[in-house]
Amino acid sequence: MAPALNSKSDPLHTDFCGLKLDSPIILLSGCVGFGEEYTRVEGFSNRDVGAIVLKGTTHEPRLGNAPHRVYETPMGMLNAIGLQNPGVDKVVDEILPGLDFTETRFIANVCGSTIEDYAAVTRRFDDSRIDAIEINISCPNIKEGGVSFGNDPDMSARVVEACRSQTSKPIIAKLSPNQTDIQKNAHRCIEAGADALAVINTVMGMAIDAETRRPVIGNVRGGLSGPAIKPIALLKVQQVYEIAGPRNIPIIGQGGITNATDAIEFIIAGATAIGIGTALFYDPLVCTRINAGLADYLARHELGSTSELVGALKI
Repeated sequence: MAPALNSKSDPLHTDFCGLKLDSPIILLSGCVGFGEEYTRVEGFSNRDVGAIVLKGTTHEPRLGNAPHRVYETPMGMLNAIGLQNPGVDKVVDEILPGLDFTETRFIANVCGSTIEDYAAVTRRFDDSRIDAIEINISCPNIKEGGVSFGNDPDMSARVVEACRSQTSKPIIAKLSPNQTDIQKNAHRCIEAGADALAVINTVMGMAIDAETRRPVIGNVRGGLSGPAIKPIALLKVQQVYEIAGPRNIPIIGQGGITNATDAIEFIIAGATAIGIGTALFYDPLVCTRINAGLADYLARHELGSTSELVGALKI
């Protein structure tokens, strides 16, 4: 079990897959680059978050999709970056050594177009300082691989199983909302060796320019994130918790969280940790305010930690 970064007693300290987090907040993949972007924002501190999920990483470098890649919607954002990244060798050899592992936890995000790709990238990260590995079996930003894996429970399980064979680090399976039965997928991923689940990835969507009659996003479709998907994400977390809760499999609840009340709702639905993504683009210091709101809620309700609130939904 990894040692705590901060040994003092704090109601926000969270145990996640044996990792001691200073806060239940986890910064989501693709929103903070490779962990260094927000260190340049005045007032931001890695100590405000429990962990940072690094940008999606593939075996070989990727240039990503053609523009436009990002489009703002009334209550969210469409993105189709296409997994632009320098490849796993550069990430492990050049980027990870520059990260401060004494401040927070760092989680790799593994992507691939084949099962063999996923396994190879996982094996490379296993031989590194990374704290845990998130398996992106549901990425909607590429035309091959991710979508078919994430929407098919058996294929999802095969990917998790292949990655499990390559590492002893905690594995987090990132589940897609764009499937018929997310509970079945969750069950299969747990059986295949997932230690935790991230619920949910973005919802598929598109935008059209009425004047040109063409898609706004170069990839035609993209992943919708932000407050627009919060009700969907809450439901999926509650559904997955019915499967994961009895097995003591923790969930990262994510999708449209912008304040402490949102975070509390996700924890009540069954999330052990909460993921922040789109909100960072317009409020880089949102994590400080969410932490303060969580602490205030716990004090008002005489709760010793957020763990006492996990799955406390009354139906």
